[in-house]
Amino acid sequence: MSDPAPEFSVKIADTDDELRAAQALRYDVFVRELRGGGEMVDHDAGLERDRFDPFFDHMLVTDEATGTVAGVYRLLRDDQAARAGQFYSEDEYDLSVLKASGRRLLELGRSCLHPDYRGGMAMFHLWSGLADYVEWNGIEVLFGVASFHGTDPQQLANPLAMLHHSHLAPPELRVRSKSFQPMDLVDVGELDRKRAMVETPALIKAYLRLGGFVGEGAYIDHAFNTTDVCLILDTARMNERQRRIYAGGRA
Repeated sequence: MSDPAPEFSVKIADTDDELRAAQALRYDVFVRELRGGGEMVDHDAGLERDRFDPFFDHMLVTDEATGTVAGVYRLLRDDQAARAGQFYSEDEYDLSVLKASGRRLLELGRSCLHPDYRGGMAMFHLWSGLADYVEWNGIEVLFGVASFHGTDPQQLANPLAMLHHSHLAPPELRVRSKSFQPMDLVDVGELDRKRAMVETPALIKAYLRLGGFVGEGAYIDHAFNTTDVCLILDTARMNERQRRIYAGGRA
């Protein structure tokens, strides 16, 4: 007899057990799979966590047929960041232009999917839940760091250059890396765009399809074994086709 088809639910964690379930999936993906680390990672319990977790909302997509947490997203509104003392990505990027904009901001992070649910509907439900959250909270600008695996920028020259040349944020949204790693490592005329797209992680490509931009400069995160870029999505700039994708076809 075949396994039951997934029936997904989406919610914000409101119990310690739900938070630990999110941190456990993050551990499986970011520590076991991607060889990342961090000061507060609990290897004995298998939890990836940090000092910002108490301030974030943690969105979980669960396969109700099996009870498996299929995906998670970490969300920090500007009012929550004020209580935390900063946005998470301020350790890597100067966010002055966003913070001075007077617009409602939401930082996204720690997005990951259980290996068994990649390429399926779990990501759709995560995006759909995010769209609802943005609407409920009047969010205008979404941003957050997204990662390439590895810390050698020359190995990532094509995708980083493509992002810089084709998707650099306008000045009023252009955050800048604090430990500046140039992204224009390949001239426009020499750029292998097909290779660049193949080497770009699915999450980053999803933001680009929605009209997202990147900040100026990458950030090498040796603790997490990643090269990070800062993604920015201005909901006011999205066209109707992009809005339909973002809202899961509901708009």
